Formats: sequence, structure tokens, C-alpha cells
Amino acid sequence: MIRRRKIGLILPVSGSEPPPEAARMYPHIDFIARSLGLKTMNQQGYDSVVDRIGEVAAELAAERPDALTLIGTSLSFYRGAAFNEEIVEAIRQATGLPCTSMSTAVLEGLRAVGGRRLAVATAYIDDVNARLGRFLDESGFEVASMRGLSIEISGTAWRVTDAELIELGKRAAREAEGADALLVSCGGLRTLDIARPLEDATGLPVVSSMPAALWAAARLVGDSGRAPEFGRLLEQGA
Repeated sequence: MIRRRKIGLILPVSGSEPPPEAARMYPHIDFIARSLGLKTMNQQGYDSVVDRIGEVAAELAAERPDALTLIGTSLSFYRGAAFNEEIVEAIRQATGLPCTSMSTAVLEGLRAVGGRRLAVATAYIDDVNARLGRFLDESGFEVASMRGLSIEISGTAWRVTDAELIELGKRAAREAEGADALLVSCGGLRTLDIARPLEDATGLPVVSSMPAALWAAARLVGDSGRAPEFGRLLEQGA
């Protein structure tokens, strides 16, 4: 019998259930999760949990996953590009496993679809948006527009409807002259079903946090990452 591959997810929000997108995208992969208990999406909230990442990674590693990923875009970009890389390396050193972060996955996804000048739609407050802008700039991207929903309470972004997200993305795209990709940032936003409608409406490839993170994690364990019904990025294989 072929052993199913297993991916460990370090979740920012409370709870230990993998996000629903995981089973929809990759039903042939097992996902396990542990939480950091993030309460608010702001610097104070991130600072309160960031030192627990190694501890939670070790808990997951004890269950023998094949790879680990840190979920939470803003948690991994809020101190800049170098800090994101430090977090990933710290997880790798602590567990000996292949690993990545949601922010790293987003960058990989944007590069995979040929994005450089970006329209950006987010769940965040202004300060977090500014930090995202700096992170993208440090990583070699240009932000042409950015629109946020000013959500600060962790674990509530899932309440944003598909229609609201599509409108936000369309607005960001309209304001982004010369953009070649649309980024929808925040792992808590339910974006799996809006990629194709947004791509049809804007003509831009869409990269969003949770699908990109799961795509990158699947590739870490030797999977192609393809889930072609969910937009251009996920149409691509390894």
C-alpha cells in the first residue's frame, strides 16, 4: 500500500482543524494542524504569538508529517522579507523537515503566473497593508493599487462573502494601471471559488493566500500541486 503524504499546518487562529480548502484541493493528501492562538491581526497580536512558532512546529513534527507550512500571510510578512526567511529557516532547523510559509508561497505563486506589477486586495487594516507593501517591494514586486477590508479580529475574515471579495478584487484591479496579476491576501479569506470569476472579470491571474500556501506545500511533498478547477495558478504542475 502506498503511504499517503502528510502535511502539517501551523495555523495562526484557534482550532486544530485543517482549513476546508485543503481537502477540496488535495483529497489525496492528509493534513494535520495546530494553532498559535492569534487574537488580532496587528503588530501586538503577531508579536504575542511569533515566538511560539517553533514550539508548535515541534508538536506537529512529532506526528511525522512529510513537510510543514506556516499559515498566516501577515504573520510571516509583518517584519519584512528577511524575517519571513528567518522564520522558515527556524522551522527547518527545529524539525529537519521541508517547510515554507504562506508569504513565501504567495511570492512563488506570483512568480509562477508572471506577476510583477500588482493589484492587491486584502483583509487588513492600514498598518498591515503598509507592511505588506514593503514586503512585496523588498521581494521585487511593484504595488499598483491596494484595497483592504480593515479586519482586525483574527478568525473573522471567513465571513466575507464571495460577492464582496469579487467586488474588492475588481476595484483593486480597476485602480491598478498596468497590473499583470491580482493578489488577494489573508489566509482567512475564503478565496478558492473566486479565482476564476475574478480572472474572468479582470483579465488578470489571481493569486490568493490559502490556495497558494496549500499549492506550495503540496509541491514540497512531491505532488504536482495541480487543482485546475480553481484558477490559473493551480492549473500549473510542478
